[in-house]
Amino acid sequence: MRYFFLHLLVFIASTSVAQQKTAAPLPSKQQLAWHETEYYLFMHFGPNTFSGKEWGEGTEPADMFNPTNLDCRQWARVAKESGAKGIIITAKHHDGFCLWPSKFSKHTVRESKWKNGQGDVLKELSQACREFGLKFGVYISPWDRNHPDYGTEKYNDVFVGMMKEIFQNYGPIWELWWDGANGEGPNGKKQVYDWRRYENTVRQVSPRTVIFSDIGPDIRWVGNEKGIASEPNWNFLDTAGFKRGEGAPPTDTLGRGNYNGSLWIPAECDVSIRPGWFWRTAENDKVKTPKQLFDLYLKSVGRGANLLLNVPPDSRGLIHEKDSAALVGFKNLRTESFGENLLKQAETYYEFTQRDFSQKPFVIRSFDSTVTSYGINLQNFVVKLKQPSKVNCIVLREAIHLGQTVRRFSVVLYNGEKAIGEIQGRSVGRKRILTFPTTNITSFRVYLEDAEGHDNISGIAAYLIDEKLIEK
Repeated sequence: MRYFFLHLLVFIASTSVAQQKTAAPLPSKQQLAWHETEYYLFMHFGPNTFSGKEWGEGTEPADMFNPTNLDCRQWARVAKESGAKGIIITAKHHDGFCLWPSKFSKHTVRESKWKNGQGDVLKELSQACREFGLKFGVYISPWDRNHPDYGTEKYNDVFVGMMKEIFQNYGPIWELWWDGANGEGPNGKKQVYDWRRYENTVRQVSPRTVIFSDIGPDIRWVGNEKGIASEPNWNFLDTAGFKRGEGAPPTDTLGRGNYNGSLWIPAECDVSIRPGWFWRTAENDKVKTPKQLFDLYLKSVGRGANLLLNVPPDSRGLIHEKDSAALVGFKNLRTESFGENLLKQAETYYEFTQRDFSQKPFVIRSFDSTVTSYGINLQNFVVKLKQPSKVNCIVLREAIHLGQTVRRFSVVLYNGEKAIGEIQGRSVGRKRILTFPTTNITSFRVYLEDAEGHDNISGIAAYLIDEKLIEK
């Protein structure tokens, strides 16, 4: 999706920025690129597609996996047409079945009837993603309910070997998705995962890959499977003392992050287009509508997170027609809603306000707080439209390569000299989409409370979208 943002700001000269010191974490180049992907598809596919289970038991025969018309190019084409930037595939779910012919397992596509054991889903999908200009990611669960070595130290060698196979044979891998589930294997034992070794392996063989898990190290789970980020949503997280899976931070902490967290670990919002994660015939009439998907977009991407939308292929090996239609409708709603930035011809100017907070507390507009600490900088700007216009959506973008510094903000709507509405919030992040009742305005003023003293708003846009899409 393309946005025509009105760039409001010429940043301080790079030499000056480089001299500024801050204790707040900053994103890596890989994380910045990840933020810009915004929305991409998850694909749960495997024996569960044919058994109807969500979590396979590992005892399902490999022959159960036999898609009749698998077409990864169709997956990629549908993803591209929906505006998705990539696809993450469940290369190995908890049942242990591998969608590639791994030499470390005897429960793979090689043992199935599909293509007489000569098929390789990862090969076909990675090629399709390259052809259609999509990023390719892989989900791999460390839990394995089939492998005989699971529950022993030897299995850590197996899991590392599987990851190396994937990186060497199907790379580049853009995102690696780790599920922290840890149950019993066929011998009745649980595995002691060597997460440090796993992470070091990825960093060595594919340093540009971003790693997702409950606690990152690069991307964090948002704490729910509803596709919704918290409000506020901080890109910071403290992970000391926490683990993946059991022992992860509380879900509310994962949802909002830590206000003063020490690491840049932004949130990814995963949700399925259907009630379940794997395809079932009974759910063909329960696919989320374009309007529902648009609402999820506002509550994930619109709160500074990324949206990972699961679209599971069916038993044919195709994205079902109902899912495809919903995705096209979702794309159309985004195009119609955000296609015309009303600020392209706007007149913009700034008011910079430095105040001496050491003299007395200063109430920041109607926020329920006072500022008494040294170095806080209130930064305001005004956007004047060429003519009175109906608006019900304003989008703010923060220059997150300089960090996430806006800690509170207020947008006041004006008709002439009269203030006629106000929207308040806390976090901005990569993108903040604000919706409100349709209002005829001539200008609006943005007030920022910036904890670091940097003016980090890098772009702004305003739209008039279908009122039916705005939650009352």
